[in-house]
Amino acid sequence: MKLQKSVIETIKIRSSCRTFDSKYIDDDIFQKLKYYIDEINNKSTIKARFLVVNKQKTGGSSEKLGTYGVISGANSFIVGIINNSENDALKFGYLFEKIILFATDLGLQTCWLGGTFKKEDFVQAANLVENEFIPIVSPVGIKKGKPRIFESAMRAVIGANNRKPWNELFFDTDVLNPLNENSAGSYAVPIEMVRLGPSASNKQPWRIIKDKNSYHFYLCRTKGYGVMGYDMQKNDLGIAMCHFELAAKELGLDGKWQELKNLNFPNDWEYIITWESFSN
Repeated sequence: MKLQKSVIETIKIRSSCRTFDSKYIDDDIFQKLKYYIDEINNKSTIKARFLVVNKQKTGGSSEKLGTYGVISGANSFIVGIINNSENDALKFGYLFEKIILFATDLGLQTCWLGGTFKKEDFVQAANLVENEFIPIVSPVGIKKGKPRIFESAMRAVIGANNRKPWNELFFDTDVLNPLNENSAGSYAVPIEMVRLGPSASNKQPWRIIKDKNSYHFYLCRTKGYGVMGYDMQKNDLGIAMCHFELAAKELGLDGKWQELKNLNFPNDWEYIITWESFSN
């Protein structure tokens, strides 16, 4: 099942929503979302699974799914579940963001939550088995017309509408030469889609160095933002990969992901992966 609209436009309109209308998602839309998630699960190559729970249908503990007041009015949640032995936060973030974009394409609102939800409330609703845990959930539903004062304040605190400029994130050949949209050429849009991506606390930890037809992705960690339990910032790089790849494919830019060795980069960066472009 594919998006009905442009993925580039979908990325542009996606935003985090914390105040939802209490109406339940229409059954037809709910089933489309569920079917897409089933497709993701069937094709996944990591020890992880995703599902959507609807308070109205599951009952029991799902009637009190808690988010410490961060989310208001949501009746449905997308839940990401990973095995304790699985450490591929990169692929997990990539897959979860594909689901988020599909939900956006259906006209639904979402919000990544990595810590501000009561995990014990979701364990039973998600039917967790031994050695599984829930690192990420997202409410999914219809946005309420006017956000709460709390939501507006939270967005202001984390700078939700602010994105770092190109010259802080993207570079040409080495970190001494900021990349601009003209020199990015046909890849200017996929790179911009990375810039627009959501990230934990809006830290925007992705960095890209363009080297001829190669685009090297790096993680610039936020000091004090640990990796205990689940690596949220590698998860953010998975989101960046998702945006970049889907936008490139929509524009007909062929390429593939691969891991390279012996690259030079700043000591405080971590090399993640490279997109090798087959297009000029």
